[in-house]
Amino acid sequence: MRLLNIFFIFLIAPFIGLGIALYDLDKSTQALGLPLGGMDRTVSKAESSFRDLQKNVVFVKEYIKEQELEYQEQKKILQQLAQKSSQHKNLSDQIYEERILAMLGPPIRTHRSDRVEVKVFKLDELGYRGYIAKVKLFDPSVFKVVLAKDKFGESETTSEAVSRTGAILGINGGGFYRLVQHGKTYTLPIANTIIDGKLRNGGNGFQPSYEDIFIAGIQKDGNVTGGIVHTKEELMKLNLWQGVSFVPILLQDGKPMPLPQKWQNEKQPRTILGEYANGDLIMIVVDGRQADWSSGVTLERLQVKLLELGVKEAYNLDGGGSSVFVYNGEVLNRPSDGRQRKMATNIVIMP
Repeated sequence: MRLLNIFFIFLIAPFIGLGIALYDLDKSTQALGLPLGGMDRTVSKAESSFRDLQKNVVFVKEYIKEQELEYQEQKKILQQLAQKSSQHKNLSDQIYEERILAMLGPPIRTHRSDRVEVKVFKLDELGYRGYIAKVKLFDPSVFKVVLAKDKFGESETTSEAVSRTGAILGINGGGFYRLVQHGKTYTLPIANTIIDGKLRNGGNGFQPSYEDIFIAGIQKDGNVTGGIVHTKEELMKLNLWQGVSFVPILLQDGKPMPLPQKWQNEKQPRTILGEYANGDLIMIVVDGRQADWSSGVTLERLQVKLLELGVKEAYNLDGGGSSVFVYNGEVLNRPSDGRQRKMATNIVIMP
């Protein structure tokens, strides 16, 4: 509003100056007894300019008034919506829960405690199969990223991680690679790993993202977040409490993200970590490379499926032979290697 007033003053200032000058000139001419004929056309033009200016001033004032009224009306509506949202939050959560369950079907496993609720569903689509866990975190500390055997460079299966930690649910975590030094094999997480808010890179420090590698996980309040980070400052801004790294990002803010070319149109086993709009987590494992059971799924098709399910945030974790889904000590899916792969990190949900 202040800017518009300033603009208005600058707009009329030249015309005011012109009017004053003409008025003074007119008075001076009369005082000297000189004819006014030479001034008639100039004064006529000035009067016309003033009339135009008056019209413009009225228009600007009306426009400003309309904008102010519109802003106040929008502000009022937003306040009403916010109040209504607060009043009906519990009802909205219940409706949203019913909507999710209507899409997923009946759960085949259920666990509930004062810290977490886990519901497991079968995923049976044309050409691929797998399992989905919908996880409601009452206490976000039940979500944990664990290094194999709690040591950097070690390896273990998801079942071993679930058994060791006493978890109710486990899926494989981020990508990894193997390094042989002095006759010993080390299994190392790619890029960055965050555990309990601390960077756990085995003394290597922060690793900048490369080739679209992201870090994703949960914040201390349980919200899923992630992104591609090129500096440690960018990583810290994500405020991750638990996080692993892989590629690519599938959904952010309910929108599908562009897929790197080399990840396009390939059917593979997949592991996904995501979040619904109401804050519930979704953890998906899709089997693949087994024509008689499940051929796998492309990331493009998976993006569509996630959007159909109402998922807002989704990140593709390590897949292929790494994809595994363990519930209550039982491997529910069929790992494509015919057995579980030993990995550097796993994600577990404590009971």
